[in-house]
Parts: sequence; structure tokens; C-alpha cells
Amino acid sequence: MFSRIIFCALLFLSGCHQRSAEKTSTVIDINPAKLPAVLPGEAVATVAGGCFWAVQEEMKLLKGVRKTVSGYAGGDLAYPTYEQVGTDQTGHAEAVQIYYNPTVLSYDVLLDAFFAGHDATQLNRQGPDIGKHYRSVIFYRTPNEKARIEAAIQRETTSGHHQGQVVTQVVPFDVFYPAEVYHQDYYRHNPYNLYIHLVSEPKVEKFREQMEGKLTQ
Repeated sequence: MFSRIIFCALLFLSGCHQRSAEKTSTVIDINPAKLPAVLPGEAVATVAGGCFWAVQEEMKLLKGVRKTVSGYAGGDLAYPTYEQVGTDQTGHAEAVQIYYNPTVLSYDVLLDAFFAGHDATQLNRQGPDIGKHYRSVIFYRTPNEKARIEAAIQRETTSGHHQGQVVTQVVPFDVFYPAEVYHQDYYRHNPYNLYIHLVSEPKVEKFREQMEGKLTQ
């Protein structure tokens, strides 16, 4: 029992929302990252499924994905900071924007990958991370995308993967604000971070197993 309490405490202290407590001698760049230009024939998708550190890594592994950007979507405040989103008062979710080649990666496979990467039955949380900014959301840009998202949710609901109900929100895309530079590819840049090791790595490994054959490596 004592060891379990210690484990939970470590997760809380090292959680996605606690990044500022882990400062090192390396200066971090708190400026917003820049969004890449969309290439001819390229498609863009925006999803949210908990802490964006793991979601960005998962989406980055898919064949056909050129670029992923961690950021914020679905809120009311323009150009929010990580600290502001973390208060759960801006309405944003930690999100990832994906730039991909639709001739290599279909939107349907991308949606299946999104569901493979997190627990879509957890309402306003993912594991140790609690709050509306960790909610499960897919932002659609066209009526066709909305229909395909709804079909993907139905597939997930009837897949037998979950005992609970899928609570993923289906929301029209408005605007995506890129997160601070130091959040980009955080999973790869911080392999010794306790949260990454205890929470993100198991999620990414499970994702690799479920999406085998659809990954670049």
C-alpha cells in the first residue's frame, strides 16, 4: 500500500502539468513554435487525447506524417500559454496538429491510430492527468471528416476494446495555437523525465503494438 502511495505521488509531481518544476541548467524556449506551411496535396488534422507529449510522438510515428506540432485548440482565449491552459479556465485542450500525405495515410487510419493512442472512455482526463484540457477531442474541417469521425467512434464503440462509453468530442475546427518551443517533440528530447518514463512510454509502446505495419519505425 505504501509503495502504491509513493508511486502515485511521483506521478503527480512529475505529471504533464508539472513541467515547470523540472528546470535544468538548459535554457528553455518559451516562445510559441511556428506552424509549417502546408505542402501541395497535403492534409491537416487536429486531435487531442491527453498530455500532448505522448500524442505528438504517436502521430509522428505514422507512415505518411511529415510534421506534428503540439499546441492548444478548442478554447476561447487567443494565443494562450501553457500555464493559462493548465488552469482549465481557457477551454482549450492540449492538442496535436498533424501534417500528412493522404495518399500514404488515410484519414480513417489516422483516426484509428488516434483511438489506439489513448483511452477515449476517460472523461476530462488521461491517467494521472485530470482536467478538461486533457479531454478527448477530434476537430473536423469538413462535413466529410465529421462523418468519418463519427464512423470511427462507432468502430471503437463496437470493437470490444472498452467497457465504458467513448466520450470523444467531435468539434468543428476553429484555430490551433502552437505550444511553446520547448514542448515540441518533448518525448524525444526528455527521455529521462520521470513522467515520460512512467506514463508516456507505456502509452507509446502500446500504440506501437496496436499500429504495427502502419509505422515508419
